[in-house]
Amino acid sequence: MIRDWLAATLNDITNCRKSGKTKTVITPVPKIVIELLGLMKKEGYVKDFEISEDKFKKVTITIGKIHKCQAIKPRVFVNMKNIHSYIKRHLPSRDLGILVISTNKGLMDHKEAMEKNMGGCLIAYCY
Repeated sequence: MIRDWLAATLNDITNCRKSGKTKTVITPVPKIVIELLGLMKKEGYVKDFEISEDKFKKVTITIGKIHKCQAIKPRVFVNMKNIHSYIKRHLPSRDLGILVISTNKGLMDHKEAMEKNMGGCLIAYCY
């Protein structure tokens, strides 16, 4: 039984990239995973994803230019004062990759959160 759908989805994307595949299917899919895939598509890490409206909801993901994506555990609450230490810890370079932050305005990357001066819970990173 999978307890963390977000971590399972990101691990599946990473494993598909390592094995040379370009597509993967995830089922069932909670709303947070769909929001994360939308954010990853905006950044170019996922080329496209398609949600099927069957009895069991499935998402077919076409993997883009991605090297690593992983969930951050334990979940850490950050504010704008200490976000730079997490950028250094999880991303290989300041301009490469995104930290995904769950805020009260929805999921956003660390750049958008810094522009809006919002803190939240770190849930994942991609580069």
